[in-house]
Amino acid sequence: MGKKILVTGGAGFLGSHLCERLLNEGNEVVCLDNYFTGQKSNVVHLLDNPYFELIRHDVTMPFFIEVDEIYNLACPASPIHYQYNPIKTVKTSVMGAINMLGLAKRIKAKILQASTSEVYGDPLVHPQTESYWGHVNPIGERACYDEGKRAAETLFVNYHKQNDVRIKIIRIFNTYGPRMHPNDGRVVSNFIVQALKGEDITVYGDGSQSRSFCYYSDLLDGMIRLMNTGDDFTGPVNVGNPNEFTILQLAEQIISLCNSSSKIVWQPLPSDDPMQRQPDITLAKSKLGWEPKVQLEEGLIKTIEYFKTIVK
Repeated sequence: MGKKILVTGGAGFLGSHLCERLLNEGNEVVCLDNYFTGQKSNVVHLLDNPYFELIRHDVTMPFFIEVDEIYNLACPASPIHYQYNPIKTVKTSVMGAINMLGLAKRIKAKILQASTSEVYGDPLVHPQTESYWGHVNPIGERACYDEGKRAAETLFVNYHKQNDVRIKIIRIFNTYGPRMHPNDGRVVSNFIVQALKGEDITVYGDGSQSRSFCYYSDLLDGMIRLMNTGDDFTGPVNVGNPNEFTILQLAEQIISLCNSSSKIVWQPLPSDDPMQRQPDITLAKSKLGWEPKVQLEEGLIKTIEYFKTIVK
């Protein structure tokens, strides 16, 4: 048998795929989720596996278990969900990090923090390298998520320096794929749902703001490779697809791939919405031997096929 691994937020979009992947690689997996944004339906097909365990738990409360590795993914990651209860979002990032780092310290487990490109805020440097400190509004609409994740990175680094906890920090750029929540307000899922229903597609601002979209399987490759690096490399490391697209290009491509009659409508840009987001993945290439394999059209086709099964 492989390792025993704890995945917090394991019933979410990325977490459920990670649980599946780790099981397929011969590990025992304990999935922790409070179902705020995660869904039991994402992991129900794993329940018959004797090496999979599902526990309902909120990471803001301490948790005790013996494992070899911890992937800390617990936190709502889309603006609709993280702005719904901003205090809870900060608590999940900060208290969750403290509880999981405390656990890792006690049981001498290696622990990975799923951080985010949001730590760069609305960047003044393009593309973003790991050495860039970011440009974040600490009292803005998105601060509960951005600053929560920044504080979690601080905690990880300090637990490593002060207590020799073996840490890994990955900064995840926009990721998409099957099992995204249809109502999570993220641009890929929004556009696909609107296109499949033949509804107007909502583009904020003039659509010139850019994003870089990474397919979930590529992201998981980077995450697992980072976890498997030696203890001397902690990160943070950017993992994302450096190919940059405007929001308008994305909308037009999704309309085309869905053969949709949807029209594009324009709405004012939300506050603190970053204008550019593109990862510099030089570090991931050199330290992890990683770069994305799935390009946008291929990934969108697979994601649209999934949404066709859930959008009525």
